[in-house]
Amino acid sequence: MIVGAGVAAVAVIISLVILAIAGTTPKGSATAEIEGLRSFPGLTSNHVTGPVTYDQTPPVGGDHSAVLLNCGVYSEPVPNENAIHSLEHGSVWITYDPDRVAADQVTALRKAVPGTYAILSPYKGLPSAIVVSAWGAQVQLDSPDDLRLSNFIAKYRKAQTAPEPGAPCNGGLDGPGKVS
Repeated sequence: MIVGAGVAAVAVIISLVILAIAGTTPKGSATAEIEGLRSFPGLTSNHVTGPVTYDQTPPVGGDHSAVLLNCGVYSEPVPNENAIHSLEHGSVWITYDPDRVAADQVTALRKAVPGTYAILSPYKGLPSAIVVSAWGAQVQLDSPDDLRLSNFIAKYRKAQTAPEPGAPCNGGLDGPGKVS
């Protein structure tokens, strides 16, 4: 009787651990076709000391600051040049237009952000409500419920397509409005 209860308790604990681990993993598919995906090959990756004018909004790569932006959730816009350095290391950057995204959608985006190698920040003037970027890749979304968000994260977060995949996503600059 006691042994049976002990085995049941261990099974419950193992189930809870598995659920906790599964809850922190992006649910998308790295092999799924992402409709509307735009690619930007041939980006330079020089470290510069001043501002950079980028061709995309938000930028998807190119010359950038030598100081990376620490990954995490931000409530204020972050410097492009520092965010691009994080993309160089394999991070994804989820941006939303605060004039077009409601508070409950921002909460949903925060829940979609993986624990590492991801940045979430507001960005005024986006071509759509939400834009998800990685080094050389970008997709525009209207809602955080769009499956392309999780598929993009699964495909590009820590991907070998970044110039320095797996290099640190912290140890740099905390931008304004760092929440977590």
